[in-house]
Amino acid sequence: MRADGRSVPALFLRPIASNLSKKRRTTKRKTSGNHKLDTAGIDPLTGFLDRQGCLRDAERLVARSRREERPLSAVWVNLDRFRQINGSLGLGGGDAVIAKMAERLHGRFAHRVHLARMGSDEFVMLAPDLSLDEAQLMGNEAQQLIGMPMEVGSIYLHPSCSGGVAHLEYAEEAEHLLQRAEHAMHEAKRQGGARIVMSGEEATPGRLGIKLAREELDVEHKLHAALEVGGLYLHYQPIVRFDGKVEAVEALMRCELDGEMVPPVKFIPVAEKTGLVIRLGEWSLMQGAMQARRLADLGTPTKVAINVSRAQLTAPKFSQALYAALLCSDVDPALIELEITESLFMDVSERVQANLRAATAMGVSLSIDDFGTGYSCLATLKDIPAGKLKLDRAFVVPLPDDARVYAVVKAISQLGRELGMTVVAEGVESMTQSDALQAAGVDAIQGYMHARPMSGDAVAAWLARQHELTVRPM
Repeated sequence: MRADGRSVPALFLRPIASNLSKKRRTTKRKTSGNHKLDTAGIDPLTGFLDRQGCLRDAERLVARSRREERPLSAVWVNLDRFRQINGSLGLGGGDAVIAKMAERLHGRFAHRVHLARMGSDEFVMLAPDLSLDEAQLMGNEAQQLIGMPMEVGSIYLHPSCSGGVAHLEYAEEAEHLLQRAEHAMHEAKRQGGARIVMSGEEATPGRLGIKLAREELDVEHKLHAALEVGGLYLHYQPIVRFDGKVEAVEALMRCELDGEMVPPVKFIPVAEKTGLVIRLGEWSLMQGAMQARRLADLGTPTKVAINVSRAQLTAPKFSQALYAALLCSDVDPALIELEITESLFMDVSERVQANLRAATAMGVSLSIDDFGTGYSCLATLKDIPAGKLKLDRAFVVPLPDDARVYAVVKAISQLGRELGMTVVAEGVESMTQSDALQAAGVDAIQGYMHARPMSGDAVAAWLARQHELTVRPM
């Protein structure tokens, strides 16, 4: 930073870094805004504020904005495809790109904003006295500036950036202002990059998005804790044929920690985002196989259907995890069924196909889950190595009143039967739905009409009673 408070341009790297030790001896100095700023929080590559320095500066600017009733905006920009730049040019080349970007931003904006480098390729501009519309214009200006071609060594780059703009709200803290700008930037990334998004225009607006992100962190913590202390368990819901015989029981994961239930609709998406779904899936395979062996030992051998995620099937050690579950439980592989979404069956990647082939080679059966909700082609259905087709509940809810839905269910049932598949309908709650599905040619149903998901002990007792009913002479 210069003595007048403006950021030092990153024209060269070494002098900036070497001069920092001298600057840090200075405890305070005035900025262009005539307020005091600690100089310890300086980024050595660009001479801008670093993350901590930016937060401290934002707190001062927010306090002044409240005191003097002046507007304040934050613009957060992130370079697109910077990882590719680093991979192509090396870390030194990446640093050179960042330094040139900092030089551009300093040359255009240093006289009117406070500049900070928040991460490897992320910059923040704190803009006092700018309205929301003016801040948006500045974000667009920064996007155009960053998008100008640049030469690094012998390579010409055509960079782009994604940006988010947030305007200080009443009684808002500095950290929340920055979080909203960052959240809007991530939305710009999600939309494909090379654009500016205003906070509040995201699919999940700023404050709500921050709250949801914190909830996800809390759920992630609970999942880790549940894995460590045994807060995970499986419930089982029967799949029943129309003659009363049980086709299978589906294993459904539950999570409970300190007496609090975490709903699957909350922990499954978090597990998928964080990669924990692979650990959860391996645990589910083991527990489901152990339950199948237990049911067989009790005299009610019943197939256990276990859901498998995309992350599991794309993992290199999926087949080893499945083999370990079969080996440790010593269960007949014919009593294990893997439920996989139709889109995964259509995945032509070698790893997915190899894992599917390995599963069938072990003697495990496959089921197409949530059929009708994906984008599969019926022409490829004949090549899918699955013995069961499960209709999504979206086809069940409108029955028996919707004649068009009934016609679709009837056509799918006939197709499945011609392909040698068992057709199951999920989410059946009433006898009228059951009657319509039976008339349409469905083989078995699953839902509250027969039984809700229940514990391993409860399903064992339920199966024993059902077995007595089906074998009792008339």
